Parts: sequence; C-alpha cells; structure tokens
Amino acid sequence: MKRIVLIVFLFVATLAGIAQKKVAFTIDDVPNSKLYQRQGFHNNLLAKIDSLQLPVTIFINEARLFDTDSLVKNVRALSNWARDPLVTLGNHTYSHGMYSAEGLESFKMDVIKGEYLTREIARQQHKPLQYFRFPYNDLGTDSTQHVQSLAFISSLHYINTPFTVHSEDWFVERLYTYYKEHQMQKDAERIGKAFVAKTLEYFQYTDDLMKQQTGREVKHIYLMHDNTLNADYLGELIQALKKKGYQFITLDDAMTDPIYSQADSYTEKNGISWVYRWIKDRQERERLIGKGPNIHDFEMEMDKLK
Repeated sequence: MKRIVLIVFLFVATLAGIAQKKVAFTIDDVPNSKLYQRQGFHNNLLAKIDSLQLPVTIFINEARLFDTDSLVKNVRALSNWARDPLVTLGNHTYSHGMYSAEGLESFKMDVIKGEYLTREIARQQHKPLQYFRFPYNDLGTDSTQHVQSLAFISSLHYINTPFTVHSEDWFVERLYTYYKEHQMQKDAERIGKAFVAKTLEYFQYTDDLMKQQTGREVKHIYLMHDNTLNADYLGELIQALKKKGYQFITLDDAMTDPIYSQADSYTEKNGISWVYRWIKDRQERERLIGKGPNIHDFEMEMDKLK
C-alpha cells in the first residue's frame, strides 16, 4: 500500500514539476505590411494566434505602416492586432534604428515618434502602452549609454522588455521564404520543421541553464517576429512545447518573476539573451553562448543559394 502511495505521489509531483514550465510569447517588428499585402490583407499570424488562444505582446514599428502604398489598410491591420483581446501592445521605436549607431538624441525622437499612432489605438481599445523593446536589443555600446537609454525609457514610464529564449527566426525566415518563392515546397517544409526542432533546442538549453543558475523554473519570455515562417509553423511549435509541459502566459505574468529584477551585467551592444546578460564573468558568458544551440546549418544552406 505504501508503495502505491509513493508511486502516486511521485507521479503527481512529476506532473506538478512539468506544469511549472511557463513562457510568454512576444513578437517584434509589427506590422509586417508587405506580408499582409501579399496575403490579401489577411493576417495569417494573428489568425493562428487566435486559433491557438495564445496571449502575445507585440512590439510595433510605426514606420512599417508606410512599407506599401496601402496606408489605410495597414493602419486597419494594426488596429486589428490591438483589438484582439489576446494582444498586449508595446513600442519598438518608429524606424527600428540601432541606438548605439544613432546616438541618444536620435533614439529619443524615434521612441517618441514610434508611439504617436500606437498610443491613440491603445486608448481606443482601453489598453495600456507600457512595454518597450530596444531594436536589435541594443541598449548601447557601453555602461554610460545603457544607463542613459534606460533612464529615458523609464522617464516615459516604459518597462524595458527582456527575453530569455529566441531562435533567430528572422534569419531562418529568409531561407524559408526563398524556397516558397521558388516553388520548392518540400525544401520549405523541411526548413519549417527544422526550425521548430531548433527552437525546441533553444528552449531546452535555456531552461536547463536557468535551472542551473537559479535552482528553479523561471517564467521565460520568447522573442519571435511577424513573418511567414511563424505564421506557418507557430502551431507546430506550440504543440511541441505543450508536450514538454509548457504553459503560455502573458508578459505581465512573466515579468512578475523576480529574475527580471536581477542586475544586467552586460554593457555591450549585441542583443544577446538576458540569460547571458545576468552572468557577470565575461569568459563564462562567452563559454555558455558558444556551448548553446546555433543556426550554422541554416546559414551554410543560405550561403549555397547566393
């Protein structure tokens, strides 16, 4: 009898441990106006998000509204994002410039310009606009620039939005789109499935690394982009993560994890995950980055197509 009780206890404990895996999905570079135009102004990614009932936070570049000559339709598409109850809104600057290259004053203007329409749309939908993400996750070239940029963001009452997991989908998208545009569907499918598998590697490595550093599960934040690859394969990724025990939460929920109050020790410009930014020792940071997953196979395949 005691053995049965012990087995049941271990089973329940295992399920509880699995259920603790949580992640918030965030989407950069919204809206993808050129993609919407190719899709007949139907937003396939938003439709997939609705079908999955997946809470997301989008980071908006208003300049992308002018990527095509259909401004009215593009604004309507952005409004559809904002209207969706699953969607939280964030500022990603107007033009997606690199702060370390442009300097503080230009960066300030880009941030303010980037909220002009978004704040009005947020007001109409009775939603806050409180999250900000740096383009390229570039907070500056040194500690001084980091302090200056974060102080400015704070003065506008924005919360700087970190991430723990990403999968370089912006690059894999290039390869995937190439095959689709050249009617090479089998290759496109191969890349799509390989992308899902690679993303799972990133999740596993990051989750293991955080458990080693903190001794617990953390609430992860995943960074992705508004593109065809994600519109086509988000469903497969979500199902695979569910099998691994992940629950999908809002960014508000994720940011309650004390890990995001931890000091950022990284003062360079490259946009690496906060998992590495929290590591003080530079050599250890670089060792762990080098040990983690990479997209070299995708890069080599792309090089062969050039």
